[in-house]
Amino acid sequence: MQESREMYLETILILRKRRGMVRSIDIARELNFSKPSVSRAVGILKDDDFITVDDNGYIELTDKGKKKAKDIYEKHNVLTTFFTDVIKISPEIAEEDACRIEHVISDDTFDGLKRFLEDNKND
Repeated sequence: MQESREMYLETILILRKRRGMVRSIDIARELNFSKPSVSRAVGILKDDDFITVDDNGYIELTDKGKKKAKDIYEKHNVLTTFFTDVIKISPEIAEEDACRIEHVISDDTFDGLKRFLEDNKND
């Protein structure tokens, strides 16, 4: 899946937790993207069965969309924790780098980071 689509799914998940309901305009504001760009992405995610959009324009993640969004969000959180707690990067830089890396990190490397954090969480 393309990085931009993953970013949209993650943003929908985060906004849903924060606001309860999500519309395209909320995504555009959160990501600072144009409304036409978001509309196009929403259409693609809908066609690929990652989201549904009701008659009022509210967006819901499908089961497939929730799984993908949660996976990306977990990667973001684990990477951010590793960067801040283990290698002592500032929270701002850790967030930025996690946002980039979460889309390209291999499952093996990610699983290794999770194991490392779990094995060393009380140190």
